[in-house]
Amino acid sequence: MKKLLIVVDMQNDFITGSLGSAQAELIVPKVKEKIEAYRNNGWDVLFTRDTHQDNYLNTQEGALLPVVHCVEGTEGHAISEALLVAGSEVFDKPHFGSLELAKKVAQGGYDEVELCGLCTDICVVSNAIILKAELPETRITVDAGCSAGVSEESHNAALLTMKMCQVNIIGE
Repeated sequence: MKKLLIVVDMQNDFITGSLGSAQAELIVPKVKEKIEAYRNNGWDVLFTRDTHQDNYLNTQEGALLPVVHCVEGTEGHAISEALLVAGSEVFDKPHFGSLELAKKVAQGGYDEVELCGLCTDICVVSNAIILKAELPETRITVDAGCSAGVSEESHNAALLTMKMCQVNIIGE
């Protein structure tokens, strides 16, 4: 079986930086274990990185979420040193969900794609549903225990939304 783990936006700004949270900090060791399990089984691991520019506050997202974060080239943009494995592929995405990521994954011929990371209720749910639309016969899974949302309520709402869209949820 060919499997892929997508570690979504486990970046410093979302863990301890400008949009960091205690929930995000708590999942770091669990995500690390999951990455190691995938690597030990010879499966692929891909990291996504929320990527903004200096003009972030002048964008639609910046107007609606006026907290500068994940600006390319800053420490906040970097994936947590606790997680990044040397030689890992990193996919920069300028938006919540990425059609380009889905196309890239589709070319990989995976039997299962698993996602975890931040934030369940924004980037994880967006990418999971885009992947399900691009790959309707591929098993798409989200590990709830290795993901965190803006709030517990919105995390749970996103999990329910993904279940309704035939995304497999584990780790609840």
